[in-house]
Amino acid sequence: MTQIRSAAMIINTKSRTGQAQFKTACQAMDCLPFPVDAHAVPHPDKLEQAVRDALSKKPDLVILGGGDGTISGLVDLLVGQDVILGVLPLGTANSFARTLGIPLDIAGAVDVLRTGAPRRIDLGMIDGDYFANCAALGISPQIAKTIPHGLKKVLGKIGYLGWAAWQFASFKPFTLIIGEGDTAERLRVVEVRISNGPYHGGTELVDAAAVDSGEIVVQAVVGRARSRLVKNWAASFFRLEARHEDTRDFHGKSLRIATEPRMPISIDGEVLAKTPVTAKVAAGIIQVMAPRA
Repeated sequence: MTQIRSAAMIINTKSRTGQAQFKTACQAMDCLPFPVDAHAVPHPDKLEQAVRDALSKKPDLVILGGGDGTISGLVDLLVGQDVILGVLPLGTANSFARTLGIPLDIAGAVDVLRTGAPRRIDLGMIDGDYFANCAALGISPQIAKTIPHGLKKVLGKIGYLGWAAWQFASFKPFTLIIGEGDTAERLRVVEVRISNGPYHGGTELVDAAAVDSGEIVVQAVVGRARSRLVKNWAASFFRLEARHEDTRDFHGKSLRIATEPRMPISIDGEVLAKTPVTAKVAAGIIQVMAPRA
């Protein structure tokens, strides 16, 4: 069993609930049998330096508090380090925590840090950029690019869904080209999910994806009408078999993805790339503290 002797906690207090819950998180950490060096970071552009400073002290555990975008944006810094990732889900969807079975409340998440066990998992990659959970093409990047600053923080999931409905009116299907050369496939699609885990936007969408499968899964929602996407999301939310009717899954260690026209890609909620790209898996590259099986 891995013995944890010290930990660092970095919380993005710009995330929706980060600032309000920093004090609560610090109090909850008192139950842990090891010291925790806690840092609240109100400016997102200072998060990377805060993690680098924490890593310089050689902790056994680095706890990241924030949403999926925070974790994906910082997980690159942990690759190649002899450190375990701890997750404190303080975002809107918390898809990565859901994938790992980590409770979404502070007390429950801290209890995993106390009673859980390190689990070796994969990370996804878009070209050279690691990500924790899911990248997407389609309506998700359009929402991420245009959502007013602070709306998600103030109104949470209701604000996000309201803005999504507004953006949906101007959204158009596009062409996906997956693979290269003679074996490439062309599909007319309404959404593409590049998944290291099953959850996207807090909903279980990509059943075939797992954080320890050694493969990346690209799921295309096939169709020429926006209504296909509504149908798929609704069927997925209610766990209906119809959620599989309009999707195609592609598995592999590396998959080339292009679109017509070129499309932006959101990586765990942040628009960070544009097609064409290569989606890959970095198998078993980090350890994360997760509930015991």
